[in-house]
Amino acid sequence: MIEKFQQTIQEEIEKLSAELAVPPAELYEPIRYMLSLGGKRIRPLLTLMACDLFGGNINDSVSSALALELFHNFTLVHDDIMDNAPLRRNKPTVHSKWNNSIAILSGDVMMVKAYQLLSKGKMCDAILPIFNEMAVKVCEGQQWDLNYEQLYKISIPQYFKMIELKTAVLIAACMKIGALLGGAKTEDANHLYEFGKNTGIAFQLQDDLLDIYGEEEKFGKQKGGDIIANKKTFLLIKASDIASNNPYLKEELDQWMSVKTLNDKDSLEKVKAVTKIYDFVNIQKITKEEINSYHLKAVSALEKVSASPDKKKHLVEFTSSLLQRQS
Repeated sequence: MIEKFQQTIQEEIEKLSAELAVPPAELYEPIRYMLSLGGKRIRPLLTLMACDLFGGNINDSVSSALALELFHNFTLVHDDIMDNAPLRRNKPTVHSKWNNSIAILSGDVMMVKAYQLLSKGKMCDAILPIFNEMAVKVCEGQQWDLNYEQLYKISIPQYFKMIELKTAVLIAACMKIGALLGGAKTEDANHLYEFGKNTGIAFQLQDDLLDIYGEEEKFGKQKGGDIIANKKTFLLIKASDIASNNPYLKEELDQWMSVKTLNDKDSLEKVKAVTKIYDFVNIQKITKEEINSYHLKAVSALEKVSASPDKKKHLVEFTSSLLQRQS
């Protein structure tokens, strides 16, 4: 069933890409390029799976699923500009391949196209408020992320609130929108929202982990980019808390994270040094335990949903497989 949903999503993306083969090429080619980079299409896939969970016709949710994928890619284009990221899915980012101005404009069009798709889809009046609230929260989360880069220290609760807004609410909205389009009752849609939110937090923790410990050619992004950018990830915050009991370790970590501008050689040295500290405090194990904790919270929320046990099982198996990417 998942393969069928993936095929449907890919066909719709290819149709959209063909429609965008129009002038001005500088505006539309970056969108087509971004969509061609692929990825797991997790968000539209979860939207279709949520619809199917309640016996809905997935054709009723395809338009919204595509809109949510476009919105996700819009955020990636703009985030890459803000992070000055050189790679996305092992390919040059849009702003690297073209320039910042083109990337901003193309991202803007992706957002508009997302609204066009939502407005022509089923249950538009019910879906748009959920989408709008989610979109604002994602922007809030990104701003907190940028703010935290300038701070010496943030707390773990601050971190989790930031990633809930920046990452998890989009996954949650996909689940809720798909559920409503599938005919779910409000209570079940809300439980599925919680499933998506906790799954999204687990996904972000996994991404934080893979940024350091993932294989660069598989993960598709610059390895150690979070360390170079002084991102306040769970790994950094937790390692800093543990290192506070060791003055020498704490001083070394603080010195590295106070450095903001580096050339390529120094960046590599910084990543190696901070990773060594992470290894010393066993941050991989701690992070994996946290990922498992949020996955269990997600499963607990899903258990409250009145839907086919078999389909709920498939949903858990699918999200579990995504959280087991090798690091």
